[in-house]
Amino acid sequence: MRFSMLRKARALTLGAMLSLAPAVAGAHDYWLQPRDFWVAPGGAVPMSIQVGHGPSRQAWPIDLGRVVLFRSRSGAGDADRRGELRSGPTGEETRLIFKNPGVHVLAFQTTPTLSDLPALRFNDYAREEGLTSALQWRDAHGQTDKPGREFYSRRAKALVRVGDQPGPDALVTTPVGLNLEIVPERNPYTLSADEALPVRIIFEGRPLAGATVKLTNLDFDNRPLAVRQTDKNGRAVFQVPRRGTWLINVIWTKPTPGNARADFETTFSSLTFGYPAGPAKP
Repeated sequence: MRFSMLRKARALTLGAMLSLAPAVAGAHDYWLQPRDFWVAPGGAVPMSIQVGHGPSRQAWPIDLGRVVLFRSRSGAGDADRRGELRSGPTGEETRLIFKNPGVHVLAFQTTPTLSDLPALRFNDYAREEGLTSALQWRDAHGQTDKPGREFYSRRAKALVRVGDQPGPDALVTTPVGLNLEIVPERNPYTLSADEALPVRIIFEGRPLAGATVKLTNLDFDNRPLAVRQTDKNGRAVFQVPRRGTWLINVIWTKPTPGNARADFETTFSSLTFGYPAGPAKP
């Protein structure tokens, strides 16, 4: 009886670990969340930084010491906006003012953080996020049953439309220079209702093939609406409804030979944009 109870407890523990693994992986997703993505010129907009999905979603308490970059690009040029960030338990203290009409591209980057996951959780997360290069490296080096160690950092972009005119598409379709970046090939605010949104994934200055890219409706964010894999040109195409708030995200990693603390350097990158409430925009 005692042995049977012990075996049952172990099975329950394993089941809990398996059920938790996708949630742990999803908790890495990270994005800029202005309260409104369409604002009037001169308006002040609260912004938080969100992590995770569904019941595990929460605001990141902004740690200013980990912020490498927070900039905006608009028709008036580039501006350093780190001074507008406010740390706090929810991040909601940050209020951004957008003076110039047109689209503003916000870009954000953090310092690396060490993650050390048990083998089961790391392998599950790598499979879910399409990190085949990490799984292949672990297999080739006899590390599949060893803990997964990585330095990870985050990149995030958001598109905020100010006023009635979206401005030139080049503001949106030109990379801002992040080492892992989601670059729309069209401005999502100028697409007609039946046009798809193509994006390119750029990694270290080159198109990234074979990356898993996800589209999530942030109003119903338990799971992605669509998942694509980039082609040889680093391209993926999504049909995005012209209502709601949207997240596109991608993760990529590379081995770090000679690093005694971690086997991989992993980057999480996201792009957010959204439409006002009401009927779909033309």
